[in-house]
Amino acid sequence: MKRHAPATQRNREPILAVLRRILPASGLLIEIAAGSGEHGAFLAPHFSGLAWQPSDIDSDNLASIDAWRTETEADNLLPPIRLDVRERPWPVDPAAAVFCANMIHISPWDCTPALMMGAGEALVPGGTLVVYGPFMVDGAHTAPSNADFDVWLKEQNPAWGVRDLGAVADEAARAGLAHVETIPMPANNMTVIWRKRGA
Repeated sequence: MKRHAPATQRNREPILAVLRRILPASGLLIEIAAGSGEHGAFLAPHFSGLAWQPSDIDSDNLASIDAWRTETEADNLLPPIRLDVRERPWPVDPAAAVFCANMIHISPWDCTPALMMGAGEALVPGGTLVVYGPFMVDGAHTAPSNADFDVWLKEQNPAWGVRDLGAVADEAARAGLAHVETIPMPANNMTVIWRKRGA
């Protein structure tokens, strides 16, 4: 029931360092595509003022998320909910932040505009969207390993693939999200931060 994603062990500390700097002190945080649930179980206890709401579309993932949550016993880590970014409206209350790690490249492209539009609707004015993962820049991979990863992803599912950051940013802008910062991360990943306009 409880799944393990090895990459989580490698990237969680760098992600935590970024989130400490940019997340609000209080409110609701929605974690999109929480996967195994390990990120939320590790990160949520560091943000006791935030109600951390994990979500996923996959029933097996939801079971794993809940198993990690039960083990963690963090008061602010909420039971997981089923959420498909393409379905409107998202079944959530207005959020101070949305966090999404490693979904954009492991989902069909239509999930990316849906993520941006959904975040734009769910966030309060001034709310923060944080996206983590690999991206191309100006149509080029940032490292040979990312190019190899892109080939591997498309072998698993032709609808998957490392996306161009410019195309993702265009969708964010259409959803009313203003780019704040792009942060290089270990293993040729990036954390990209947007803020909902209006604050």
